[in-house]
Formats: sequence, structure tokens, C-alpha cells
Amino acid sequence: MGIVLALVAIGAGIWAVTGIGLHQLSRLLRGGQVHISIDQPTVVRQVRALQRLETVSYTADKIISGERDNPILPNFLAGDRLLLVAHGEIIAGMDLAKLQPSDVEVRGDSVWVHLPPAEIFTTRLDNDKTRVYSRDTGLFSSPDPNLEGEVRAEAERQLRTAAVDDGILKTAETNARQTVNSLLLSLGFANVQIR
Repeated sequence: MGIVLALVAIGAGIWAVTGIGLHQLSRLLRGGQVHISIDQPTVVRQVRALQRLETVSYTADKIISGERDNPILPNFLAGDRLLLVAHGEIIAGMDLAKLQPSDVEVRGDSVWVHLPPAEIFTTRLDNDKTRVYSRDTGLFSSPDPNLEGEVRAEAERQLRTAAVDDGILKTAETNARQTVNSLLLSLGFANVQIR
């Protein structure tokens, strides 16, 4: 009984002076911190769980024109011309479900990850902000019902091209790397290398 009381008194004294409890003291005496070992399949599973990681959204406006000509009659008689003001959103990121076990290497508290390339997930026109600015139809022709759909498709293609030219894929890659880096650091890795 005297030994137990002595240990309690010593523990209380140490705790009062240093703020370290007996449990923490016993852990320090046993060799320091608890180390959790995370293996390669666990890393692959955790990163894949992020699935389609959307990391950047890009909005843009474009003015697109389209027309149908008549090979015989001039445009004011048989032509059809449309001018569209398009507002769209392009979303890019990484599909981390594509990560393969061979893309991850774990050694102790270090991890190397080779991420899949960034890609554009969606390009869509905002129908509330996209409108036909003008439409000119010839005197002897009716509006082509397919012309607006074709101009809208071209607007999406041009918005996508503008986003790529503006560096959306590089931004998506940078943002995805930061997210995966944060995830791996939170798993306990001290050294994270992302390629």
C-alpha cells in the first residue's frame, strides 16, 4: 500500500510541476510517441476515396455567330444568321479513382504518389445568361431549327478551348496536388512527394 501511495504522490508532484500526467510519463519512458504504420493499399484506398476531385471552376463569355448560306440566292433572300452571347462554366480536376497501386510507394514515414493527369469534367452553358442576341432570316426562308443548337455546341467547344489556353488544367493539377498532400500529411506521413 505504501508503494502505491508513493507512486501516486510522485505522479501528483510531477503533474503539478510539469503538467505531464502518469499516462504521458509512462509513454515517454517507453520510447516516445506512438507510431502508426500506414501501408500502400491504405494510401491508395484513401486517395481513391476522393473520386472525381473538382479543383477549379472557370467561367467565361463568348460571342458566337453561325449562318446558313444558300448557294444560289443572296443571304438577304435565303440566308439564316444567328448571333449568340454565351456564358458558360468549365469544371476541371482529377479523377483519383484512376490511381493504381503502382502509382504509390510507401517507405516508413515517406510516400511517393504519381497522380493521374488533370482533365476537364464538364463544359456547360448557363441557359439563364446565354441568349440569342440577333437572328436574321432571309425573305424567302424560314429559321433553321438546328442552327441554334449547332452554335451552342460551338460555343461550348470554344469556351473549353479558351479555358485550356488560360491554364485551367495546370491550376486543376496544382489544386489537386495540394489536396492530396494535405490528406497524406494528415495520415501521418512526414515526407510526401507528389509527381
